[in-house]
Amino acid sequence: MIGIKIIKREANSIRKKLIADNQLNKSYKVRSDEDYVYLPLIEDYDEYILNQLIENYPIEVDDYDFVMAEYRPTSFMDFIKGNISNDKIEDIRKSFDIIGDIVILEIPEELEDEKEIIGQAALKFTKRKSVYYKKSKVQGVTRTRELEFLAGIDNLETIHKEFGLRFKLNPSTVYFSPRLATERSRIVNQVCDGEVIIDFFAGIGSFPISIASVKNAEIYSIDINPEAYKYVNENIKLNKLVGKVIPLQGDVREVIKNLPHADRILMNLPGTAVEFLPLAVEYIKNGGIINYYEFNSSQEAVIDHINDAVGDYSYELLNIRKVRSQSPGVWHFGVDVKVLKK
Repeated sequence: MIGIKIIKREANSIRKKLIADNQLNKSYKVRSDEDYVYLPLIEDYDEYILNQLIENYPIEVDDYDFVMAEYRPTSFMDFIKGNISNDKIEDIRKSFDIIGDIVILEIPEELEDEKEIIGQAALKFTKRKSVYYKKSKVQGVTRTRELEFLAGIDNLETIHKEFGLRFKLNPSTVYFSPRLATERSRIVNQVCDGEVIIDFFAGIGSFPISIASVKNAEIYSIDINPEAYKYVNENIKLNKLVGKVIPLQGDVREVIKNLPHADRILMNLPGTAVEFLPLAVEYIKNGGIINYYEFNSSQEAVIDHINDAVGDYSYELLNIRKVRSQSPGVWHFGVDVKVLKK
């Protein structure tokens, strides 16, 4: 087949140009000898592009022998092709969560019969240890969901690594979202040394521990779920902290009665956090910041909720943003509010 012969010192430059112009035939292996490299061209190569290369590089174009390249799947969908009909492939939700050594998939109801095939494909593609799929939405005050084992090792406890930190958890008994890693980092960058912080719905302590790993702050980590309380205590031991994380288990409306007023309050419970906004306003210091999250289709509606909660106080809206899409037409909003009580 037609290919290019080029001296070795120029081979990488030519290879990159051929790839950029979609002229390299990836179905065949690049070959070499002591002095030259041979690059296979696609069957309908562009003669104009080839002539430009001939003018600028010492290449020879001729008929050379090439060996067929071994096919290697490069995407999750590559592992599924051939096992599931093409019309169904498009229905598979390609995004999934990876938490430590665990892959958690979303599989449409109409593909239930193929869930084992999809699970095996995810196991091979991600090279993780376990694959589960979501049998339910996040539900209840403990924010847990039902997971069904599909492939690999049936072990739901794992250690998730994020920005040099380690978080131990069981995703079926506690809430944790790896998709909020950037949001956690953004909040960490806002915090100043010396702050007193209350996390209303801390889960396994991902926000408090992220903050305390680099900031000398005092963070009260509250969650009603006893499993979350167990894991935040373990995660404090797993990580080297500059600040102090104080785990507390119970309903924030009761627990907070024994806490000092805060410089910052974190409210990452976007489904129902609006119910706790007045409580946050009550316990925030003058000039303190509330990092508030809410699911809504309207930015204006989110701001209305803040107006209602602040009441007679004034506030400064520092930032409002769409963290990510929650569902069609509904966004996970993040809001930073400075409350002014004087």
